[in-house]
Amino acid sequence: MSPAPAHRDDEAAFLAAYDPRDFPAIALTVDIVVLTLREGRLNVLLVERAGQPFQGQWALPGGFVKAGQEGLDEAAARELAEETGLSAGALRRVHLEQLGSYGEPARDPRMHVVSVAYLAFAPDLPDPRAGGDAARAAWTPVVGPHGGGTGGRNSTERGSADRELAFDHGRILADGLERARAKLEYTPLAAAFLEPEFTIPELRAVYEEIWGQKLHPGNFHRKVLSAPGFVESTGETAERGGSRGGPRARLYRAGDARLLHPALLRPDAEEPDAR
Repeated sequence: MSPAPAHRDDEAAFLAAYDPRDFPAIALTVDIVVLTLREGRLNVLLVERAGQPFQGQWALPGGFVKAGQEGLDEAAARELAEETGLSAGALRRVHLEQLGSYGEPARDPRMHVVSVAYLAFAPDLPDPRAGGDAARAAWTPVVGPHGGGTGGRNSTERGSADRELAFDHGRILADGLERARAKLEYTPLAAAFLEPEFTIPELRAVYEEIWGQKLHPGNFHRKVLSAPGFVESTGETAERGGSRGGPRARLYRAGDARLLHPALLRPDAEEPDAR
C-alpha cells in the first residue's frame, strides 16, 4: 500500500530540510585480497603506497567508493581492473565475493573510514600494473610449499617477502586466506584457480598449496569423484599428465555443484577414523 498524500508531503519537506552535514563524516572504501597461483605458488597482490598515509608501505589494492556513482561490487571490480590490468572479458573469469567489513575508528589516521573487503581469485593472473595512488604493484608469495604457518596479524604470511602492511590490511589478508582455505572444504571453488580443463593432480596441487599440507593422491582422487557435481570428465586426456611412458591423466572440468557433499576436510580437521 502506497503512503497517503499527506505522508508524501511530510517526507518531501523532511528531505528538503535534511542536511547530512549535521552528522559526523564517515568514508567508505573497498579493499581486495586478490589471490592467484603463479608457478604453483599461492600469491597475493600487494601495492606500494605512493602517498601518505603509510607512504612507501605495502597494502592491499583498493580505494574509495565513488559516492553517488557506484555500488560496492562496481567499486571492487573497478579497483581490481586498475591494479591488475585485466580486461572486462578477463574479469568475468575472476571469482569475486565480499569478505567482511572493517570499521574500527582508528584504522585509518585520516578520518573514520569503513572498508568493505573482497576476496578475489582466478588462475594465473598477469603481472600487475600500479594504478591510482600506488607506486608499484607486485605478486607476493604468502605460503611456503606445503609449509602453511601464520605470520603476524598485520603482515603477510610466511613466504618470500615479509612485509608489514598498511592500515589493518594484515588482518584483512589473514581473514581472506582463512576464507579461501575454508571454502575449499565445502565448495568447488578450487577450480577457479585452474584453467577450464584440468587434471585431478593439478586440482590436488591447489589444495596442497592453499592448505599448506600434503594430501594422499589416491584418497584425494576418490573424495573428488565421490562428491556429486564437483568435476565432470571431458573424455580427453592431458599431454602434461603422463610420465615415463605411463598413462596420461584424464581431463576434467568444473561441474554444476555449488556445495560439496561430502565436504573435503583439511587433514588436521578430520576425525581420526576419517583419515
